Amino acid sequence: MTDLTSLTIAEARDKLKAKDFTAVELTEAYLSAVDAANEALNTYVTVTPEKAREMAKASDEKLAAGNAGALEGIPLGVKDLFAVRDIHTQACSHVLDGFKPKYESTVTQNLWDAGAVMLGKLNMDEFAMGSSNESSYYGPAINPWRANGSDKNLVPGGSSGGSAAAVAAHLCAGATATDTGGSIRQPAAFTGTVGIKPTYGRVSRWGIVAYASSLDQAGPIARDVRDAAILLKSMASVDAKDTTSVDLPVPDYEKAIGQSLKGLRIGIPKEYRVEGMPEEIEKLWAQGVAWLKDAGAEVVDISLPHTKYALPAYYIVAPAEASSNLARYDGVRYGLRVDGKDIADMYEKSRAAGFGSEVKRRIMVGTYVLSAGYYDAYYLKAQKVRTLIKRDFETVFHEGVDAVLAPITPSSAFEIGDKELAADPVKMYLQDVFTITVNMAGLPAMSVPAGLDGKGLPLGLQLIGKPFEEETLFKTAYAIEQAAGKFTPAKWW
Repeated sequence: MTDLTSLTIAEARDKLKAKDFTAVELTEAYLSAVDAANEALNTYVTVTPEKAREMAKASDEKLAAGNAGALEGIPLGVKDLFAVRDIHTQACSHVLDGFKPKYESTVTQNLWDAGAVMLGKLNMDEFAMGSSNESSYYGPAINPWRANGSDKNLVPGGSSGGSAAAVAAHLCAGATATDTGGSIRQPAAFTGTVGIKPTYGRVSRWGIVAYASSLDQAGPIARDVRDAAILLKSMASVDAKDTTSVDLPVPDYEKAIGQSLKGLRIGIPKEYRVEGMPEEIEKLWAQGVAWLKDAGAEVVDISLPHTKYALPAYYIVAPAEASSNLARYDGVRYGLRVDGKDIADMYEKSRAAGFGSEVKRRIMVGTYVLSAGYYDAYYLKAQKVRTLIKRDFETVFHEGVDAVLAPITPSSAFEIGDKELAADPVKMYLQDVFTITVNMAGLPAMSVPAGLDGKGLPLGLQLIGKPFEEETLFKTAYAIEQAAGKFTPAKWW
């Protein structure tokens, strides 16, 4: 029998229906893989074998009865930001020690309703704040890829590093993830996987631990474009519990796979050619252009003039919203409590002990920009810039461009503990330079693997689409995937 964990979601789905193996057998194969690899890769912060077996058994009963859901029997990993009833949900933070919610996030409920099986909770940057998965209270997740001839551990990207690493290492068939400034797309690029950040409002945020509410959006990380389409179809829904959720029908994204690109206009933004961009990234971008032309698309140059202001504006808006959202973690009702001489002292001691250094940094920046005297100078101005960034995209789309092709990351995966990035947080923030405009404008965007760099590490290309036109991204990404091929790390763990 084929190694069950090497099957894509689409392949496993078809073989489960054909009764080539059972959901229990598939789940056991993944649990064994996690058990063998997690010490080396640290992708899971909690594994739920009993729950997984129970769900797989229920899936086998449904498969036998002929009433299987869209994801019946498919084992998934869940980023530790999604609330799962009675299961560890701590956003990989010390401040939420021991928290097990009595409710279920809408996204995970949708997945369980579709028949998916839960393997456990995946590692991430604390409260989704980071680009390398190094800020997790549980230690960094490890990228299953290594540079040619090296045994140095690399970051899987962040904040959804555990999700991307687990998918790349075949420790789950697919995973949930979230993207506030690139946290689905950047780790997908670093691990040779596919990630899509849907349009803001396409997927409910209810039951997901909030970082920056006007920017956060959930989406899937998967092994290929088809699997990402299958997962997003089940994750997306309108939700009365989330007022930012949009009441639009959810298309069958899988139907977009393989559609012709003839008549499609793809924009190439000149502002994404940033100073000091490595030649390998530039060459990959040009290769992507060639592939799309070969597939029948028309490629045009475009301008997004306010791109250069996106990074500073984002790092005002996101920390401001974070400082407000994270004010609720005070040691009173749940999580870590460090006793003090009075309630104010208890708040201070609990928060000081509970939050990591990156979270503290962003809370302090956010509180500063919202404070009296600085609100207009910083936060209000950043929101005005955000409007201009959104308008840039609206103008380009109004002029007939269907999607935008751009790089995702300024480099391939870097080493864990990179001294230069550790010493200068701003250099780490520059990892988001190509991704944050999408969150500021609320647009859908997708990362698709497109090649390997000189060190043998994966690089991705980014497709940015019109609001709620994710199908265009899926069919365009599939054309790139067909031309580039798929990439799997050599097993060392």
